[in-house]
Amino acid sequence: MKLELLSPAKDLECGIAAIDCGADAVYIGASNFGARNAAGNSLSDIEKLVQYAHPFRSKVYVALNTILYDDELEEAGMLAHSVYQAGADALIIQDMGLLEMDLPPIPLFASTQANNRDVKKVKFLEKVGFQRAILARELSLPQIEEIRKNTQLELEFFVHGALCVSYSGQCYFSQAVCGRSGNRGECAQPCRMSYSLQDQSGKILAKDKFPLSLKDLNLSGQLSELIDAGISSFKIEGRLKDAFYVKNITSYYRQKLDAILENSPHRKASSGKSFISFIPNPEKTFHRGSTEYFLKGRSGDMASWNTQKSIGEQIGIIKHVDLYYFTLEDKNSPLLASGDGVCFFNPDQELCGMKIDHVEGEKIFPNDNRWIASGMTIYRNFNQKFNRELKGAKIERRIKLEMEFSETDNAFLLKAKDEDGYAGSFSLETEKIVARNPDQAWKSIEKQLGSLGETRFYCEKLDIRLSKPYFIPLSLLNRMRREVTGNIEKKRESDDQRNTVSIQPNDYPYPEKILDFSANVLNQKAEAFYQRHGAEVKERALENGISVSGKKILTAKYCILYEMGNCKKLKSPSDRIKEPLYIIDRNKEYSVFFNCEQCEMEIYFDI
Repeated sequence: MKLELLSPAKDLECGIAAIDCGADAVYIGASNFGARNAAGNSLSDIEKLVQYAHPFRSKVYVALNTILYDDELEEAGMLAHSVYQAGADALIIQDMGLLEMDLPPIPLFASTQANNRDVKKVKFLEKVGFQRAILARELSLPQIEEIRKNTQLELEFFVHGALCVSYSGQCYFSQAVCGRSGNRGECAQPCRMSYSLQDQSGKILAKDKFPLSLKDLNLSGQLSELIDAGISSFKIEGRLKDAFYVKNITSYYRQKLDAILENSPHRKASSGKSFISFIPNPEKTFHRGSTEYFLKGRSGDMASWNTQKSIGEQIGIIKHVDLYYFTLEDKNSPLLASGDGVCFFNPDQELCGMKIDHVEGEKIFPNDNRWIASGMTIYRNFNQKFNRELKGAKIERRIKLEMEFSETDNAFLLKAKDEDGYAGSFSLETEKIVARNPDQAWKSIEKQLGSLGETRFYCEKLDIRLSKPYFIPLSLLNRMRREVTGNIEKKRESDDQRNTVSIQPNDYPYPEKILDFSANVLNQKAEAFYQRHGAEVKERALENGISVSGKKILTAKYCILYEMGNCKKLKSPSDRIKEPLYIIDRNKEYSVFFNCEQCEMEIYFDI
């Protein structure tokens, strides 16, 4: 099985950074209809990214994963064809209406927005022609294993980055509150806002907290288990993140996967090795704290109740506070420096921040230390030195080459083969002159033949098989090297073939028979698709303008009660919090119910 590290690309710069740092594939939004409206890209930039990625056999997937109005279908279809012509390797989609259209022969991936969380749904996707399912983030290892055992299509899974509190595709909070649909790429992220939590009797259980703001996913320690469960594509979230984040996180997971591949029957999905001048560390770029989410079952530490912001890496405990400076208890803590940003939680558990002006030995001088006190934990959420390292980092990706330099009666012969088996050779007839300085002759040959800096290759091994140390002009050695590498480049280019598919419509039954607004059917073609597969659309998507009053606007596996230590399954009836609960912002309250049979939390609008 080929294992794929899949990185996000907000734009061309981020996509190139991801490829350089070892991504086997990148996913990027087109000019329209992507689930991150703020991260659209021109066809020209997508084509440039494809041209940069394909020589390394890395792939480019384009997100066209919003639901579509009827009057958008033609434009979306034309965009799909244009993306295919630009060289993209797959389309990531949510709207099934696209399968009723004349699409190009490009592989289709079912977006996680399509709510892919059980065997029946993933089996259906396979039967109607999808090549890959991007699984729901909430799945556990046994659930993934069950899907793998019962399906043949590729399985992709998020391993790092921001988490939505709701099942993807099943959140209508933003649409209900401010008319900005997450299924249309316009989510306003109301889950990251502060709320008060109140029980049925009116008792305030939490005031001005962030009970729906989850920590960030980090499964870097569970990659081997995910491989064993059947995941072949490991996805980093972050199509709104900058190049610093992409470089750091891609490099970190590249190293993790490479370590696994050293003793594994599986193979890397692309070619080349990344050489980087920095040490990747996920705590040094944006993160809200880490969680394994539900991969190994439910835990009570998934949310970041006190802040929705990045807290960064823990630096240490404050030992002493003076008028202008503070010191830390642990002298071996990572050193702070001028320009660093630090943060801490005040006695009311509110996140506060400050900037470091300068450091003198153990004394750390912030621009404002009025709110800090001994015993507080300090975090660094902006690392000046690390960001400078990332900005100026030397990052190169090169393809391994093994070379052999030998001689015949009247010529020299250079042969080479790259890591994918593409080979080239070049023979040059020339006068053989024994070198006066043998050591210098050997060094000259090694240096010139191994100098591949102007190519995509690096020399892993050079075997020199000469009977004598000959003097060979540098120009001749350079010519032989250029001829051989150029020959291999041409072979790689001519053999760059994309996977193409032809989807044949069928009537394989959809797992559900009656579909309400949560099926996200927004156009006639999507309705026709489900009807052909035996399902009746009783209600169009909320984005069609239907009332949200009384509607379930969020469904989550995450549970506020469990997070608070009040799971109904573990409490006696007399000790349980009285339902419904209410989350309250400045303008409105929302009812929160708990479907314990399904172990899910539900939020309703105006019930």
